[in-house]
Amino acid sequence: MSDTAGALDGLVIADFGRVLAGPYATMLLADLGAEVVKIERPGSGDDTRAWGPPYAGGQATYFQAVNRNKSSLALDLRDADDLAVARDLAVRADVVVENFLPGAMDRLGVGYDAVAAENPGVVYCSITGFGGHNQLPGYDLLVQAVGGLMSITGPSPDEPTKVGVALVDVITGMHAAIGILAALRHRDQTGQGQRVEVNLLSSLLSALTNQSAGYVGAGVVPHAMGNAHPSVVPYQPFPTADRPLILAVGNDRQFGALVRELGAPELADDPRFADNASRVAHRDVLIAELTRLLSADTADGWFPRFTAVGVPCGPVNDLGDAFALAEKLGLDPVAQIDDSVRTTTMPTVANPIRLSATPPTYRTAPPDLS
Repeated sequence: MSDTAGALDGLVIADFGRVLAGPYATMLLADLGAEVVKIERPGSGDDTRAWGPPYAGGQATYFQAVNRNKSSLALDLRDADDLAVARDLAVRADVVVENFLPGAMDRLGVGYDAVAAENPGVVYCSITGFGGHNQLPGYDLLVQAVGGLMSITGPSPDEPTKVGVALVDVITGMHAAIGILAALRHRDQTGQGQRVEVNLLSSLLSALTNQSAGYVGAGVVPHAMGNAHPSVVPYQPFPTADRPLILAVGNDRQFGALVRELGAPELADDPRFADNASRVAHRDVLIAELTRLLSADTADGWFPRFTAVGVPCGPVNDLGDAFALAEKLGLDPVAQIDDSVRTTTMPTVANPIRLSATPPTYRTAPPDLS
């Protein structure tokens, strides 16, 4: 809990978002001081309330992950009286966030045009799976598949593999938050709100960065390469005397330092490995040689040695190890919610944004269904 005023203090957000992309976006804004009112179905609430185990304090941790600093308002949007309450909230809010199928909010009378007619300063963010004119359901796994991410993830092209978290939803939620903040800046300057639209497929194609740029710019269709990198070598896990070690060698200086520490400085002068393009061309030969050399010591043995000479490396951690590392580095990855209203305390994953004057705050635990 902090007494520091948040950067978004005074901002009211009507949150019609469900599951992950919308709730993640609104939680980021809530951490920065916005008042977020979460609209949920009576009885069951957000789907993620039932997405467990694991549970903590009687709530699914999936729900807890993206719903701190919010209040809950249970409304049946099919009921005229409840819909009127929802409409009143939308027309007095600074921001509306929704991720229903395209057209659903319009049919209910709380779409952008209806709300903006009474509240021209509203920033109205719609999150869809495939854009505002397509009725395809926007599930993260589906978009990982049709959006190409699974085709470049996994051990081989024959084994397309999903990422271990709903990453497309998270990326889309971040894009939504950025779009909302940009629209609020425009409103500060002009007094006018606007509609913000993001969708899962476009967010994924943007997030594929070098892979999608390689297709757009050079016509290259990438495929799954396991843990190898298509454009940088060595940049992958390697076996050692006990467990895998990641090497992320991004330039020739780092490669020279690596092979000197391995006791094979002649590899830096070998024309097959003299620069990154050559190392990519002779990937298999180099990987085999590095694997042989790395077998001489353990991952924990190589880690400090390579780090000392500026070679990016590290063990493959589980989440417990990862949090321990972040703690050791002083990143404070776990924050404590001290909810004075509900007399509840609970740990939560810290907001990664650091602001010197208006830092994120952890004011209230994820709400019970009202």
